[in-house]
Amino acid sequence: MHVVVAGGGTAGHIEPALALADALRRRDPTVGITALGTERGLETRLVPERGYELGLIPAVPLPRKPTPELFTVPGRLRGTVKAAEEILERTKADCLVGFGGYVAMPGYLAAKRLRVPIVVHEANARPGLANRIGARYTRFVAVSTPDSKLRNARYLGIPLRRSIATLDRAQARHEARAFFGLDANLPTLLVSGGSQGARRLNEVIASVVPVLQRSGVQVLHAVGPKNELPQVDTMPGMPPYIPLSYVDRMDLAYAAADMMLCRAGAMTVAELSAVGLPAAYVPLPIGNGEQRLNAQPLVKAGGGLLVDDAELTAEWVRGNVLPVLTDPGRLLAMSRAAAEFGRRDADDLLVGMVYEAIAARRA
Repeated sequence: MHVVVAGGGTAGHIEPALALADALRRRDPTVGITALGTERGLETRLVPERGYELGLIPAVPLPRKPTPELFTVPGRLRGTVKAAEEILERTKADCLVGFGGYVAMPGYLAAKRLRVPIVVHEANARPGLANRIGARYTRFVAVSTPDSKLRNARYLGIPLRRSIATLDRAQARHEARAFFGLDANLPTLLVSGGSQGARRLNEVIASVVPVLQRSGVQVLHAVGPKNELPQVDTMPGMPPYIPLSYVDRMDLAYAAADMMLCRAGAMTVAELSAVGLPAAYVPLPIGNGEQRLNAQPLVKAGGGLLVDDAELTAEWVRGNVLPVLTDPGRLLAMSRAAAEFGRRDADDLLVGMVYEAIAARRA
């Protein structure tokens, strides 16, 4: 059996695709996996690092909303659809699994033309254009939120890396805090704007670190590889402030933390709810508003806080995040609420859907 996954561009598309690939291999070590991608996406690094074949196709960015530019897409897609067809034919693909974005669209069109079974996975609460089209071509549609409006949607959750899906934060806390050079016993705030960082979060947290330290809170701060490390003057004897360009071991970062300040990408929300880590979510202020929609159900359930990017200030952190970090009872309640919202088995459930789609086509 050979499965082609299409989820290139951003980590939010690539990581669920690779989590599915890992789950497929756990079920059948002989299964072939090829990931569709482009030369400009993170997949050029992430896919080979995980040991999977990368099939490159030309990049054709898609408009987020219906615009006059949308009418030019079919012409620009012809070459990239042809390239995707060649990969599906070469690998003798039994199924195409798309995760949205500009890599998924040509994958869906190529699979439809070749009559290759299609499975669609939508991570965001508000589906993108590629998946809205892909969902028309199949009845095997997996979503991350129970109230999704996609056709034929089934609520499965988001496939997660095994290091996250199987994480026991309490058991790993001592190791995790030692790994980052943090105090073993102090309340800990993790700050990250995603794989590339977020300047707004970096600036705000750098300005409020002294206040957090004076209140007995330590901070682990992933600033992003393209951003400069903040210069924060700390007095001797104060709780640690650990700024890092990039964190490779997010499982240990989650285990070290009591709370997180972060964006509200679908992958981040899914991972934090799965491991039961409460967070203050700051939705990205651009796009079609999907990040706010991603975080709202978890926040409503009591597993996090929500603040607009424009409203995020040092004063807001001091008045909203600090009281949580210094209240063990509230931290525990928010952690339990987040964990009840999370799903750890979406990778295996999506594997089942892949086999179901292949069986349906053969039947």
